[in-house]
Amino acid sequence: MSMKTEFSHKGHSRHMKMIKDFKRRFIVSTFFTIPVLLLSPLIRSVLNLEALSFYGDVYVLFVVSSFIFFYGGWPFLKGLVDEVRRKQLGMMTLIGTAIIISYVYSSLVVFGVKGSVFFWELATLIDVMLLGHWIEMRSVMGASKALEELVKLMPTEAHLILDDDSIKDVPLSELKRGDRVLVKPGEKIPADGVVVSGRSSVNEAMLTGESKPVEKDVGGIVIGGSINGEGSLVVEIKKTGKETYLSQIIELVRQVQESRSKTQDLANKFAFYLTIIALLAGSLTLISWYVLGESFDFALERAVTVMVITCPHALGLAIPLVVAISTSISAKNGLLIRSRMAFENARNIQAVVFDKTGTLTEGRFGVTDIVKISSLSEMEILQYAASLEKYSEHPIAEGIVKSVQEKSIDLLDVENFKALPGRGVEGVIDGKDVKVMGPGYLREHDIKVELEEISKLSRQGKTIVFLLIGDELVGAIALADIVRNESSEAIQELKRMNIKCMMLTGDNKQVAKWVAEELGLNDYFAEVLPHEKAKVIESLQKKGLIVAMVGDGVNDAPALAQADVGIAIGAGTDVAIEAADIVLVRNDPRDVARIIRLAKITYRKMFQNLLWATGYNIFAIPLAAGILYNLGVLLSPAIGAMLMSLSTVIVAINAQLLSLR
Repeated sequence: MSMKTEFSHKGHSRHMKMIKDFKRRFIVSTFFTIPVLLLSPLIRSVLNLEALSFYGDVYVLFVVSSFIFFYGGWPFLKGLVDEVRRKQLGMMTLIGTAIIISYVYSSLVVFGVKGSVFFWELATLIDVMLLGHWIEMRSVMGASKALEELVKLMPTEAHLILDDDSIKDVPLSELKRGDRVLVKPGEKIPADGVVVSGRSSVNEAMLTGESKPVEKDVGGIVIGGSINGEGSLVVEIKKTGKETYLSQIIELVRQVQESRSKTQDLANKFAFYLTIIALLAGSLTLISWYVLGESFDFALERAVTVMVITCPHALGLAIPLVVAISTSISAKNGLLIRSRMAFENARNIQAVVFDKTGTLTEGRFGVTDIVKISSLSEMEILQYAASLEKYSEHPIAEGIVKSVQEKSIDLLDVENFKALPGRGVEGVIDGKDVKVMGPGYLREHDIKVELEEISKLSRQGKTIVFLLIGDELVGAIALADIVRNESSEAIQELKRMNIKCMMLTGDNKQVAKWVAEELGLNDYFAEVLPHEKAKVIESLQKKGLIVAMVGDGVNDAPALAQADVGIAIGAGTDVAIEAADIVLVRNDPRDVARIIRLAKITYRKMFQNLLWATGYNIFAIPLAAGILYNLGVLLSPAIGAMLMSLSTVIVAINAQLLSLR
């Protein structure tokens, strides 16, 4: 069985089957509820439909209601048994108890016991609860596809170099330690290994978080899944299968996802207490009236009325309705909620940890500083450099050329262009020998630069290239991963909410320090490898902080899964998105504050709905039990049903008010 099948399909298909099952049961049960309503004496009396009566209609009502009870109510009956076995009474216990009591008592009435049938309450209760669970399950994402997306990062084949130096394309599964493979420009490294021939730059950003391509020469270590740059490499395979770096990340994500705590939600807590109250109140009512001398039929009817009323229809919709509306609102605003549990937890976030590359920054090189060393202007320095770099495919070259395009500077004609891998580029412009070189070239030719401005840029971890005309050094250009314009505003907004802002990156300390100071972060963690990122999040959690992680790369996946709330930038890798609880479609870090505010408002609406759904029990239970019976006040099942209906309407309206916020 493939890694993809093993890790993804089982959980996902099981979740989809459950959603389809609840939908099917809801539709079928709702269809059969129509005849139940038309056959119920109370409904016919209220709607003046007595003409629909016929001999034996009560037995038809019993048969149809029995079907709804066993077919529609099955998930709740099964859930009741499961909760009792686990000794964790919750919503399933409350619903299961209510429908069992309603069905058994109503059936006894059909076959001779004095009292009123509760079949229509039974049917509508099952319908509403099925609808609520269906809505809820659709709002909560099932098993993550993160592991499947991780596997997709690997190429399907490798160029194996045989003993006679010929090339043979083979599946990755056939590679073994010691094999040599050819990696062409732009291709993915097939497995972890060491460079034995060639020179190139390798993009490891999606794996390690290093924002700039890493130069690889003979002896350099390369990671499977990273992307080769402009040169060809011959790599000797050192690790295959489960030993590889990427496989270790896959295992980390799997472990963290499987170990996530499943906290009991607020509705289950309410349901637990209502279950206890219903059982105690019903039992006490039955015993009290029987002891006081009333008939057993009267005492039983009072007890059943109490227990049925205690399970309000609205409780089944209190949470799902708010979830559905808040999910819709968030989706329209580019905030995709994949885990309701985590979204609810977002209201309590105390610290937000941002990945740097692609999250706080744009994930691309751009010009940040131009240093004049001669009489050339900054525009001329950039113009000369970009004119050469437009012929190169190196990311640094792309950054310089894009900067010129943004400034609408015309490029100059170049002759005799030549790329020197690992060093720079050169060519002839207007008859002059022009070079754009890295610091290594200056050291090789003993060209000294003693400018404080360049030293400062180096300390900030920026990449610096030098422009030479002839043998004269005329200028320098500093490049770095461009900080997003929105990042500063996002950090300030979160700080106003008393949330600590931190940064977690695989990039070097100088770059991390520069970005942290630019944005005013509370703290930062640099040169952190993916397997260490999850540990950093865990260490913050151990300090008592509720932590959100915001990232976009494969290297962020374990940390996203470990965090209390994982938030992925939408344009990032699929694996980051699948490992996250919330996805920001717009790539705007300011949306982190927006999702936290929405979580706070949503939670308030949930709590209000639960109070509306259950609060009337304070009055309904004593009246249903007959506390004012001697004064002639007795809550009938019909009045109890009206109260339940009113509660449901209020809950629905209150949930809709969320969209006005």
